[in-house]
Amino acid sequence: MTKELRRLSILMLIMFLALFGSASWIQVVQSDELAGNPANRRSLYDSFEVQRGSIIASGTAIASSVPSDDLYTWQRVYTDGYMWAPVTGYINPALNSLTNMELEMNQELSGTAGSQFLSRVERIFTGQPPRGSSVVLSLDAEVQRAAFEALGDLQGGIIAIEPSTGRVLALVTSPSYDTNVLASHDTVAVNEAYDQLVADPGKPLSDRAIGGDVNPPGSTFKLVVASAALASGDYTPQSTLPNPAQYQLPQSSSIVHNASGGACGPGDTVTIADALRLSCNIPFAELAVELGDDAIREEAEKYGFNTSIDIPLTSTPSGYPRTIKDDAQTALSGFGQGQVTATPLQMAMVSAGIANGGVVMNPRMVDRVIGPDLSVQKTYEDTEFGRALDGSLADELVTMMVANVSDGAASGARIDGVDVAGKTGTAEMGTGDPYTLWFTGFAPAQDPQVAVAVVVEDGGGQGQSGSGNTIAAPIAKKVMEAVLGR
Repeated sequence: MTKELRRLSILMLIMFLALFGSASWIQVVQSDELAGNPANRRSLYDSFEVQRGSIIASGTAIASSVPSDDLYTWQRVYTDGYMWAPVTGYINPALNSLTNMELEMNQELSGTAGSQFLSRVERIFTGQPPRGSSVVLSLDAEVQRAAFEALGDLQGGIIAIEPSTGRVLALVTSPSYDTNVLASHDTVAVNEAYDQLVADPGKPLSDRAIGGDVNPPGSTFKLVVASAALASGDYTPQSTLPNPAQYQLPQSSSIVHNASGGACGPGDTVTIADALRLSCNIPFAELAVELGDDAIREEAEKYGFNTSIDIPLTSTPSGYPRTIKDDAQTALSGFGQGQVTATPLQMAMVSAGIANGGVVMNPRMVDRVIGPDLSVQKTYEDTEFGRALDGSLADELVTMMVANVSDGAASGARIDGVDVAGKTGTAEMGTGDPYTLWFTGFAPAQDPQVAVAVVVEDGGGQGQSGSGNTIAAPIAKKVMEAVLGR
């Protein structure tokens, strides 16, 4: 062999190895990423050549596939589309679009996930048609319906979580939309329907339970401030704060009042426990300034603030400012105003963390993936987000939250025979604008089965007359009763 031929052979071998390595990398390492890319139209079309797996809640398929007489072979159909829309989303090959669970679990549902490789090979050798796997959710259909009906025509969102595991039991948003309309293969009709939804001022495509236009959490954020105070070691529930009838914000001419318009109960001072029970703004503004924004931010982030949570739907991060310019803003943050924002998911994580002895679990919506042969292909485990508060201090905060429901500002969440722990919020949105109304809490207080957060926007139709206690708390009560079987 001549020297030139040897060089050419070596060059060709190097090129072959490079091509082999590149193809192997794409087919093995990058296969899941490429298959899951929403811009991959071939992957989307291929997914409709197979019978897509079902999305299942409480043993019933809430999304399934039926034969179609067009080029896509299969048509996606949804049970109770309005109720489950923020969970399932929709898939539409005609528009190259998919959302929510249909998007996040697309590889499993279409049978293209790496974990399903052997199943695909087996079906090829046995001559069976390709099928996707089913996704079994953690959501409880009865709790979901209770939340959906309790929210009704109000504009807002609800999420319910099992505190000890992080399993999501219900996720509801309103206004909603019919997923079956957006799953239609009639491109013209779907485009018209989609354009109407986008133009709707109620924003029905927004998932207010985990995102959308996030709101200030109002007095529900006092739980985080109280947690930061207890965690500092410098305060107990019986620590006292000055009790004026009005409070001038530091370095500002603005005046803060309590909701009552007067002092927080009798006396020149008030305890942290009583200030929380009566939901007074002034003591918590004072407490926030004493703690400082760094301590509050650190505690807020232990509960999940400033982090996007994947359940696997991706949430909008709730926010406590990285930098607060002055003590006036810190004071406002003490009662969930100013630059503080939150989703119901985030406030449910706060309640669930307190209920779980100070340990915050990562919320999750999927229990397992079931193959076409009914084998369990994947199981999702409970995982910790982190510890926000020592167990003994969490118990003190639980006692304070129970008093808030039994003998305080959150009486609308009372359940006969059950100790409910909770906190309401009535957030100001701007001069003359309707309030945003909140509740977050859990039950039973000593053996928590459910933590829930409710937000009702646009004042619940009552402008500035409604409150978290009169509108949001009774909604949360119905959700907790559904979980407890009452």
